[in-house]
Amino acid sequence: MSVPSLEQRVSGALLGAFIGDALALGPHWYYDLDALRTDYGPWVTDYTDPKPGRYHAGMTAGQSSQAGWLLALTLRSLVERRGYDEIDFCRRIDEELFPLIDGTPLCGPGGYTSQSIREAWRLRTQQGKPWGQVGGYADNTEAAERSLAIAIRYALSPGDLARHVGTNTALTQIDPTVAAMTVAYGLVLGQLVQGRPLDTELSGKLLDLVRSGELPFHTVTADQEAGVPPGPEAARQPGQFASPDALLTVSNIARAAADPEIRIDPAWKVSLVYGMPCAVYHQFPAAYYLAAHFQGNFESTVLNAVNGGGQNQARAMLAGALAGAIVGIDGIPQRFITGLEGSEGYLALGHDMARHMQAES
Repeated sequence: MSVPSLEQRVSGALLGAFIGDALALGPHWYYDLDALRTDYGPWVTDYTDPKPGRYHAGMTAGQSSQAGWLLALTLRSLVERRGYDEIDFCRRIDEELFPLIDGTPLCGPGGYTSQSIREAWRLRTQQGKPWGQVGGYADNTEAAERSLAIAIRYALSPGDLARHVGTNTALTQIDPTVAAMTVAYGLVLGQLVQGRPLDTELSGKLLDLVRSGELPFHTVTADQEAGVPPGPEAARQPGQFASPDALLTVSNIARAAADPEIRIDPAWKVSLVYGMPCAVYHQFPAAYYLAAHFQGNFESTVLNAVNGGGQNQARAMLAGALAGAIVGIDGIPQRFITGLEGSEGYLALGHDMARHMQAES
């Protein structure tokens, strides 16, 4: 199998996220797995309509949730501005999203608005606070779901990737642990878009960038890590995350996924191992595991993410981006692309994004 080109990896990662989101539109947020199987059968294999009375009711198979809608907004801004323009991004949220929501959960594009967006809407529209003062403490993956487009755009420049994903995250989520894990996920995705494997060496490559000062994670001195008697630890700088631990997760999980003595069988039960809820500490490890376990198999990655229930939309979206970056757009089954509403437009935007990246490299 040939190695996917940069454009194929960019398009694969973007479409992988959109596909994962849309696949979970119907069976979203079933914490009762028996109810999930009753409504959708033993195994969800494709796009489905949401059931009446459920989240996203009234939408149809292949459409995007609000997470996909926000990803598309971010992607359009990145392509039209030829990079991350925070003023333009915020303007689009003010003009395109906020007039469509009312601060309640079951409202707005995609049929559901996440906690962090509702909090930002209230502070921005009801209290008149400026951007930069509307972030809240929701611990979900909402920022990661949109900023993964930023991570793909800056995959060839990890320092810029970390800076832009970090500042975009802070617009709606200001908890430092959420931010660190979100930036770490973006950096992992960026490495895969570069063409690096998702393996036990990936965390070490990211730590090398920390030690060189390119990434904003605080770490002990290089001498201490090499076993030399420790000297004074470098002072933590403004904007640095407390530690690089969020960067270590991916390779630890990749090692576990490859270890024959460690089994999650069937793999969809990763949701039970790491947890079914929305928080970052449940979602990122599960996404890493599925992408590492099914190396090169996009379909198995996203379908096991969806069939695990709970917050399967975020799980499938995040895992789908990772798997799509690994296999490239040609490794994604055609039925997932043709069945996705708006896929042709997303492919065109992915092409333009890759062209901009190549022009800068």
